[in-house]
Amino acid sequence: MARLNTFQRRKYRTRKRVKRSGRPRLTVYRSLSHIYAQIIDDEAGQTLVASSTLALGVKGNKTEAAKQVGADIAKKAASKGIKQVVFDRGAYKYHGRVKALAEAAREAGLEF
Repeated sequence: MARLNTFQRRKYRTRKRVKRSGRPRLTVYRSLSHIYAQIIDDEAGQTLVASSTLALGVKGNKTEAAKQVGADIAKKAASKGIKQVVFDRGAYKYHGRVKALAEAAREAGLEF
């Protein structure tokens, strides 16, 4: 197995802690221009709900766009009956766009 870089080690360390909870996880992926969020059921191995700035067609301020994605994913989760999740930030720091998405999802009714 090849040596993992710092980013990969941090991602796997975070994911290992998150998977132990048994709840669906809210995963965040952040690219340079977009932010993506999924709620994944690890036991079934499938994505339950997904949202992104690309799917919403949001442009402009990236932090505001992340807030819209957070609110959208919480709304979709509520329609599927998902109330509690565990937040998987991956290797990203809980700051900026990642924090904005999480706080917007909490305000919209998702518990984590």
